[in-house]
Amino acid sequence: MYVELHAHSFFSLLDGASPPEGLLDRAAFLDMNALALTDHDALYGVVRFYQAARERGIKPILGAELTLEGGYHLLLLVEDSRGWANLCRLISLAHHTEPGKARAALPIAALADHVEGLICLSGCRKGEIAAHLLAGHPKEALAAAEKYVRIFGRDRFWIELQNHLLPDDQGLVADLVELTGHLGVGYVATNNVHYAARDGHRLQDVLVCIRHRTTLDESAHLRRPNSEYYLKSAEEMVTLFADYPEALSNTQRIAASCCFELRYGVQDLPAFPTPESLSPIHYLRHLCDQATYHQPLAPQEQLAHELGVIERAGLANYFLIVWDIVRFARQKGIRCQGRGSAANSLVAYLLGITPVDPLAHDLVFERFLSDERAIAPDIDMDFQADRREEVIQYVYQRYGPEHTAMACTLVTFRARSAMRDVGKALGFPLGLLDRAAKALDTRDAGTIADSASFMETFGGQTHHLPWRQLLDICRQIDGFPRHLGIHNGGMIITGPPLVEMVPTEPATMPDRVVTQWDKDSLEDVGLVKIDLLGLRMLSAIAEAVKIIEDTMGEQLDLGHLPLDDPAVYELIASGDTIGVFQVESRAQAQMLPQLKPRTFEDLIVEISLVRPGPIQGDMVHPYLRRRQGREPVAYLHPLLEPALAETLGVIIFQEQVLKVARDLAGFAPGQAELLRRAMGKKQAPREIERFRETFLIGAQARGVLLPIAEQVFEQLRAFGGYSFPKSHAASFAVLVYQSAWLKRYHPLAFYTAILNNQPMGFWSPAVVVNDAKRHGVRTLPVDVDRSRTECTVEDGAIRLGFRYVAGMGEASLVRLEEVRRTGAFRGLSDFCRRTKLPRRVVENLILVGAMDAWNVPRRKLIWELGKLRYHEEELDLALLDDGVELPPLSQAEEMGMEYGILGLSTGDHVMALRRPRLKKIGILSSLDLESRRDKEKVKVAGLVVVRQAPPTAKGHVFITLEDEYGLVNVIVRPGVYQRFRHCLRNAPLITVEGILQKRSGVVSVLAQRAAALARQ
Repeated sequence: MYVELHAHSFFSLLDGASPPEGLLDRAAFLDMNALALTDHDALYGVVRFYQAARERGIKPILGAELTLEGGYHLLLLVEDSRGWANLCRLISLAHHTEPGKARAALPIAALADHVEGLICLSGCRKGEIAAHLLAGHPKEALAAAEKYVRIFGRDRFWIELQNHLLPDDQGLVADLVELTGHLGVGYVATNNVHYAARDGHRLQDVLVCIRHRTTLDESAHLRRPNSEYYLKSAEEMVTLFADYPEALSNTQRIAASCCFELRYGVQDLPAFPTPESLSPIHYLRHLCDQATYHQPLAPQEQLAHELGVIERAGLANYFLIVWDIVRFARQKGIRCQGRGSAANSLVAYLLGITPVDPLAHDLVFERFLSDERAIAPDIDMDFQADRREEVIQYVYQRYGPEHTAMACTLVTFRARSAMRDVGKALGFPLGLLDRAAKALDTRDAGTIADSASFMETFGGQTHHLPWRQLLDICRQIDGFPRHLGIHNGGMIITGPPLVEMVPTEPATMPDRVVTQWDKDSLEDVGLVKIDLLGLRMLSAIAEAVKIIEDTMGEQLDLGHLPLDDPAVYELIASGDTIGVFQVESRAQAQMLPQLKPRTFEDLIVEISLVRPGPIQGDMVHPYLRRRQGREPVAYLHPLLEPALAETLGVIIFQEQVLKVARDLAGFAPGQAELLRRAMGKKQAPREIERFRETFLIGAQARGVLLPIAEQVFEQLRAFGGYSFPKSHAASFAVLVYQSAWLKRYHPLAFYTAILNNQPMGFWSPAVVVNDAKRHGVRTLPVDVDRSRTECTVEDGAIRLGFRYVAGMGEASLVRLEEVRRTGAFRGLSDFCRRTKLPRRVVENLILVGAMDAWNVPRRKLIWELGKLRYHEEELDLALLDDGVELPPLSQAEEMGMEYGILGLSTGDHVMALRRPRLKKIGILSSLDLESRRDKEKVKVAGLVVVRQAPPTAKGHVFITLEDEYGLVNVIVRPGVYQRFRHCLRNAPLITVEGILQKRSGVVSVLAQRAAALARQ
């Protein structure tokens, strides 16, 4: 009898208080056969809503509540595909009309041009008609209603009735019904739902407060006056609209006319301009043939096979578009390379999209594309991060703003953001909330009460009502979307207007436009993105090559480096990989001496092994045991050897799932890829089970005994979801080798480039500087006359750049560099007069030694700065010298200030100052550990540079200490961590007592006790 046509989910950001699934579950409970989702000015959640509704047997009706210029609201529901296109365009227009405004505002003139296929409902309190009636202006209400009738027509314009038991609701409903008689239009009942069940109103109140940055005590005028805005049953609505039964039956009439199905398939791409009237597939073949001339070993059979699949899928334009983007980057000197499953494709390799020859590394094309997969392949392109924006803007300009946008991300509440936002709404003191947020050691807002460090600090208070409310609401909003973000680089390009497929809106970043769907929703409807990603390692490599060319006159072509240099593999195998792409982490540095990579294929395995999946899938230790000869290589069946020989019988790569299914069970390559994809889905067990019978029958047909076939299938089930794509690892391995080669042969250029492209990788700049020192590369301090904005090479050393000085914003950097061109500074007064930098910036420059060349002690310069009548935009007048003599800063004081301002020190390591005392009390250095025996009890100390608690580590915590000689890896068991958590979590310098462990060249300390290192 009644269905709800006006419902908001939590995709009405910071207004709706239920996920789409929550609304649908409530609708199912109430036996509603249809439900509309009408979020504010957005379609963020419609894909998720649509799929969930279909799963529950509920008809999904799509729409939105639009905000018009002037602030009035209008509800639009989609009847058909034309209506969907118009709604998407209207929402886009609303967001783009005034891009500087935070909220959408649709011009009424734009509405009139895009109403076909849309049903309009008006009558809610924020609508123009109801607002005039409530203000006592019936003529204006009638005029507004007539305007909408002219725009939509009488058949598709309805007056919306709502009764939330407010004092004037019954009168408003009566006036609206009377108005329909004058207009000759129908009326319909809705409840303007903002939460699934009544008890959701408390959460909705808090969300409104968060949106308006206010508290519950100060927001009565912003919040809804009662708890009636929930999804009500037909019986409840009958009671509310007893005098207007037609208002309820009309909901079914409208629902019946809304017949749009959200389904796209592979998107229509722009027609790529080809020369000489060649078709896209023929031009693609021409480009590949040209490349094949330079690659004589490329088999024509494989090329013909790939081009055939591409042609049947209608994806020739897709490849040409990606090739064109790569061509643009290369013409502009922007380093780039493809990765991911695209590296399985010979076509992608010949077009220069990927750097890895798939034939040389036995990669499987069907992992990328096959006849059985009717979706566009996912091509990820990495560009040097500092120039990626040039590539993005090229795509915008080439295909136009109506056809191009970036995928959005929906930033969700995490533990700290939930604690701060909810706490502010509840009126908690800001200082207390800051302490509470910093005490959290969990990311999930739903598990704050399980945070050991939080409970240690605040557990005595959490039984009080305000804290209980805070934790409960944080639990409820765990995972709720908070605001819109922008995907790292995913771009959608379409031939037909994209703004008629999905709404777009301006990003906060200038000259960027985003879709209202994230990557998952885009993929679910077939709008597959091209990822144009920024990779800082590519920027670092490009900069290092430029430094080598500028300082040595040597021009390098890293793309053609032989990949077999023993010295490079020796560096990698020793774990000396700080700064090296992908293999620099603590876990990688411990794995490398055990695996001892000596070939490029070994690097591919190494990159694939140290991942959460392989660790959870128990792939790592069997592989290492077999590689080290401690376990025989074995196969469950001889047919598996061709697929698994490269990894010693252990499934490591995703491509091996395809090979096993092909070789053992006779699967076609595309069919095998469908099996692999099933392993990665949310409902993996159910999806995989669909392939069991086919697999077992196929294996038995090849002579495999049923128990063996079942065992192999179970192995695929266990390993397939965890395995890593070999193609992805192979693409990354190229950068591993190139960065390791630079570190081995050009360390000065390598470290300079690494420092200029932070944040990057696993280690802080301080660790990079200390590692450079251990490799004979000095880092010189910041100097006001010698430094540049970025780090530079000077006299065989790295000169630290001004960018590392805290407080040096872009304006200060530009001003300092411009002024310095007029001559060297003659002292502090001259520096301040000419640069006019903020006093705090000048103070920081003094404290980090940037003015040490003047041979005036830092403390005295600070004193002189204090005596200057110095304002940034005025000339200075010095006060008389009072003759005060100040003691110089100690080395420890200088170091402490440098760490506080720069995040590093270019002088001695902090542990070097303490070494004499530490030796006296038996505390060893990282160098001393090399001569100690396995299982010996030791004491070590150092600066904490890494703290890790991986989800796969079963409560173990891994800490890396640094001293003047190197790094010490510390393993902390759960019980030990609980005993010494405060010290291990907070102290910057610690001592650790424990058992030394030496395994295959890997040295670590199993902690038994820990303490903060006392100050000298």
